[in-house]
Amino acid sequence: MKKYLLECCVDSVESAAAAQAGGADRLELCGNLIIGGTTPDIHLFSAVRKKVSIPVNVLIRPRFGDFCYTDEEFEIIRKDVRMFCENGADGVVIGILKPDGSLDRERMKILMEAAGDKNVTLHRAFDVCNDPFQALHDAEQLGVRTILTSGQKNASYEGRDLLSRLVKEADGKIDILVGGGVGAENVEELAKATGAQAFHMSGKVTLDSAMTYRKPDVSMGLPVMSEYAVFRTDEKKVAAVRNILNKLGSAG
Repeated sequence: MKKYLLECCVDSVESAAAAQAGGADRLELCGNLIIGGTTPDIHLFSAVRKKVSIPVNVLIRPRFGDFCYTDEEFEIIRKDVRMFCENGADGVVIGILKPDGSLDRERMKILMEAAGDKNVTLHRAFDVCNDPFQALHDAEQLGVRTILTSGQKNASYEGRDLLSRLVKEADGKIDILVGGGVGAENVEELAKATGAQAFHMSGKVTLDSAMTYRKPDVSMGLPVMSEYAVFRTDEKKVAAVRNILNKLGSAG
């Protein structure tokens, strides 16, 4: 029987609880998931850690945008890696690139040292690197345990051919964690097409704000995004993927 790992990306206590209830094996905790995720607040992490019993990995990303960081940004990343690891995180999710699109091995090594014996995932900076196979080997030599990737496409289904090649190249030395548009509608085909045994999803739904009074002419963020939309992980969406993976595992 195969064991498929299901990780959920969440940015609230409510979403963390829903992911665990739906059958997630592990969480990736972040802030601002709607813009791809940034480093969460330490108090959010503490609240989630108290709420769930499954492992919690923390995304360390100081800002939206690319993965080429200034010295000041890097120092913030290094301190955050150490802080979350010292405060009970099971792992961290990190990634730094050089201007030429290669993995920044020197800075990544410093972050690996800051993480100590905690699990380290290379996040989707991998999906915008210039050579995925070189980055895979660099990550392996650094001691990275997991690479989160969509196969260098916007959605993992589109990147399934590269994902299959990466799984073969990794040969079990690093887990290839398939993420980007994973859901009940495609996870079985993704598993069969790629050979991967680890999947990453958010299972988001849009909820309406509890606000009854609404100011129509003022926007606090992006004008194209409603202030009154709340994004949460849906337990049922997670459970649907969990059930499919369990059936695949039982089938061998």
